[in-house]
Amino acid sequence: MRILFIGDIVGRPGRRTVKNILKKIIEEEDLDLVIGNGENAAGGFGLSYETCQELLYAGIDVITLGNHTWDNKDIFNTLERETRVVRPANYPADTPGQGYYLAETTKGDLVGVINLLGQVFLEALASPFEVATELIDLIKPQTNIILVDFHGEATSEKMALGYYLDGQVTAVVGTHTHVQTADEQLLPKGTAYITDVGMTGPSNSILGIDPKIVVKKFITKLPVRFEVAKGATQFNGVIIEVDLTGRATSIKRIQRNMTN
Repeated sequence: MRILFIGDIVGRPGRRTVKNILKKIIEEEDLDLVIGNGENAAGGFGLSYETCQELLYAGIDVITLGNHTWDNKDIFNTLERETRVVRPANYPADTPGQGYYLAETTKGDLVGVINLLGQVFLEALASPFEVATELIDLIKPQTNIILVDFHGEATSEKMALGYYLDGQVTAVVGTHTHVQTADEQLLPKGTAYITDVGMTGPSNSILGIDPKIVVKKFITKLPVRFEVAKGATQFNGVIIEVDLTGRATSIKRIQRNMTN
């Protein structure tokens, strides 16, 4: 089985890039399932029902979220209507939406997709370590193939969760920092790991945002209105190869650049 995870999709440029390139990658790489982080898909902040459907139509099977989950008011409507959108599982139990999803591949196999939010430098939620263990116990009777999107700020926290879950899940992939790391690896007990998958969106940007705006904020310390950058785009992701025992056999980075 071959699973593609797409790094944080930022705004219209990111969505356009997915629409233009994803189906070709699915064919070239003989993919069975596609997961993408969409927490920045609607104007750079949050996800709407319209942008959600746009990404699903483009070929993504499951959309994960992160710390910008609630930034777009339409997310409540989206979570109610679309089960393929997964918000961080360590929000309180009565929070709208769900923290995991059982996806069916093109061959009919089930894959558990878990979304978790880090605690370091982000909102204080339930322990991602404890919540991950609880969800794995729920999912394991149905499938051994489990992928965790850990949306976190601190490299050490992401690595710690990777080693904590090594051998219990198929993959732990980091999102949130928008810069693809070069540490993709198979951990000792067979879990695929990468600290950050990267970003799908404007190349000439600071994490997807117009550089002039971000530089101005750092220099003046004044509030600014962030706007998604324009121009050339990039596509970042990882492809994870899995055997039916749930053990990852390989992980490789994907980097594509596009001109518009």
